[in-house]
Amino acid sequence: MKKYFAFLLSAIIFVSCNSNGDKSSTKSSDSSVIGTWNLKNGETVSAFPGDLKNQQIWIDYIKAHNVRDLDKIASMNAEGWEGYPPDGSVLKGTEAQIEFLDAWFKASSPRWKTRWMIANSGQNEEGEIEQWLTTGNDIKFLDENGNEVLENHVHDVQFVNGKIKKINVYSRESASE
Repeated sequence: MKKYFAFLLSAIIFVSCNSNGDKSSTKSSDSSVIGTWNLKNGETVSAFPGDLKNQQIWIDYIKAHNVRDLDKIASMNAEGWEGYPPDGSVLKGTEAQIEFLDAWFKASSPRWKTRWMIANSGQNEEGEIEQWLTTGNDIKFLDENGNEVLENHVHDVQFVNGKIKKINVYSRESASE
């Protein structure tokens, strides 16, 4: 009887250890899924690893900003470029961006340093695959009083055919350590 009870207890433990538990798990069966996108139409779709070549494009774009090469920046933009800075303003078109950057470079002398990048892609509402790069960047610049400010920025950057189409910028002042 002891052997039977020990066998039964072992079987119960074995079965419970192999149980899948919650069948509504959010874990994908596709190992390449890295997350989700919530579309404007309310649909949620899978996000996948993006094109890693976009990382070098971003590094070159930031380098062009740091050396104030407005022509290089303009050449790296896709047609219909859009920018959404953290102050809530909207820049439409490369010409508007270059005008903004020229004034900002002269007034604030910003310098960027990229800390991390995550390439991702997913299907939009029209069924097209979009390529994005989410980046963490530190930026130092002079405020209106000439004081140096350090901010942490997250840039969500959309790429189309190897060019930058859209940039969403999120910002916070860097914590004093």
